Amino acid sequence: MLREIYEQPEAWASVLGAYLLDGSLNRETFQAVAEAFRGHERIVIAASGSSRHAGLAAEIMLEDMAGLTVDVEYASEYCYRSTHTLQSPGVIVISQSGETADTLAALREGKSRGLPTLAITNQAASSMAREADALLPTCAGEEKAIPATKSFTTQLLVLYLLTLFLGRLRGRMTAHTVAAHCRELERLPSALSASLATWDAQAAAIAEGLGGASSLLYLGRGIHYAIAREGALKMKESAYLQAEGYPAGELKHGPNALVSRGTPLVILATRDASDPDSVLRYRKALQLIRDLEEQGAEMIALTSPGDAEIAQRVTHAIEVPAAGEYLLPMLEVAPLQLLAYHTAAQRGIDVDHPRNLMKAVVAE
Repeated sequence: MLREIYEQPEAWASVLGAYLLDGSLNRETFQAVAEAFRGHERIVIAASGSSRHAGLAAEIMLEDMAGLTVDVEYASEYCYRSTHTLQSPGVIVISQSGETADTLAALREGKSRGLPTLAITNQAASSMAREADALLPTCAGEEKAIPATKSFTTQLLVLYLLTLFLGRLRGRMTAHTVAAHCRELERLPSALSASLATWDAQAAAIAEGLGGASSLLYLGRGIHYAIAREGALKMKESAYLQAEGYPAGELKHGPNALVSRGTPLVILATRDASDPDSVLRYRKALQLIRDLEEQGAEMIALTSPGDAEIAQRVTHAIEVPAAGEYLLPMLEVAPLQLLAYHTAAQRGIDVDHPRNLMKAVVAE
């Protein structure tokens, strides 16, 4: 798992090499997507586990940047309520293995209803890749550990690229805007690579203090809620600690009763200073942190560079490199992966083979 966390910059570079050409999108890579999804205003995303969290992030990207209407369904539920979801949508299925039983069933249900389908998977020869109308591979390389690390972040990256393509296809973005986004994407692998060793050391130190924790709450707002859920899932499956991801604004609607020294909070409090909505989200996170400080809460915060105010109010602050609001989630994931890894190692757990879990769930 640790090796695969460190392989993420290389995996991201592989994705960008496959999907970008001359500083912008390689349109040939998306040709099948254009043919299948042209004219569709609505999308249903069906996925499970970490892949569903990637879908939740994609919902925000696709709605905000491409102007589409998106529903994210648990793949295991889609077949039982597909007639009650959005009418005549395009269907996107996301799966690391391309063989996940309930996600494959969702793909086949969509096809049986005559809907256009797109598979996003790390296995280009899988059943989903063969059966979908279009395929976008995640190019992560072989992933051996059961907890998804590089396969998850490459899903986020591919979904961001898909958002740019659909935004351009639908006339929501100019070619110049897409190219600017692509230039920012090209800086991500080096930003991640430069941060991993620091995050590794910080996560190891933080994990030493989590021995008395009974559970953890992960809080994020907007697109960052999906990453809070993913961080909590990594802690559950790797370290066997109860952890839940919540929208930050929901904490005071019940879960705040759980907050104590035995329940640390992990708060995603980064910001894109050029985005007014991101700045507003940050201000709300800062106010929440002030309130929790008065409660004596133990807090671990992901912050943007130079944020001294949050750093002095929380127990631990982990800096995430500056990036756009919709790219920050990709950088936020790795420190949460490392925190789960080191917490598991402190507890003597075989992180590569968590109990009761398998890499691909091929039977419901």
